[in-house]
Formats: sequence, structure tokens, C-alpha cells
Amino acid sequence: MSQDDEERLEELRQQKMEKMKEQQQGGAQGQQEAQQQAQQQAEQQKKAMLRQYLSDGARRRLNSVRMSKPDLAESVEQQVVALGRSGRIQDQLDEEQMKSLLRELKPDEQSFNISRR
Repeated sequence: MSQDDEERLEELRQQKMEKMKEQQQGGAQGQQEAQQQAQQQAEQQKKAMLRQYLSDGARRRLNSVRMSKPDLAESVEQQVVALGRSGRIQDQLDEEQMKSLLRELKPDEQSFNISRR
């Protein structure tokens, strides 16, 4: 092979490598967009189910809890959605039922007793 052929071959290799890198980056970005879109769709479905199974008072109570304890609110939402999907919720949950559900799912508070001698 001549010097020109070797240079041309190396140039083609570089172009091929760049093209493969671009395809990998584009594939990862497309996958990330699809995952984000699936998350948004799941969130919309969850919100629709919560509207279906919670009364206005219960939704307000849940939103109040979300302000102070977002992790507790998330677990309550998951519980309501699971109960709805399993068919164990017949009517909408009212505010009193929401209070009892919150009490059940709230982690036990730890109390510290300090005794002096």
C-alpha cells in the first residue's frame, strides 16, 4: 500500500469512529427521552386515579401533608392507587378516612425520656 492509501484508510476509520460515537449518544438521548415520557404518563395516570378516589377535602388534606412531609404523602398516594386498582375502594375517600389512613402510614414517633438522678 502506498502512503496515500494508508492516509485515506486512516481518515475513513476516524470518520467511522465519529459516526459510531454520534449514534451511541443519540441512542442514549432517545432512550432518556422515552423514559422521561413514560414517567410523565405514569404521573398523569396516578393523578387521575387520585382525583377519582379522593374527595376534595381528602385532596386538600393530602396536599397539606405534602408540604411538610412529601415522603409520607407519596406513600399515601401509592396506597390509595393500590387500593383503587385492587377494587377495595368503593366510593371516594373523605377527609376523615384520609386522616385515618395518614395515621396508619405515619411512622411511629420516637420519644426520648431523660431522667435525672
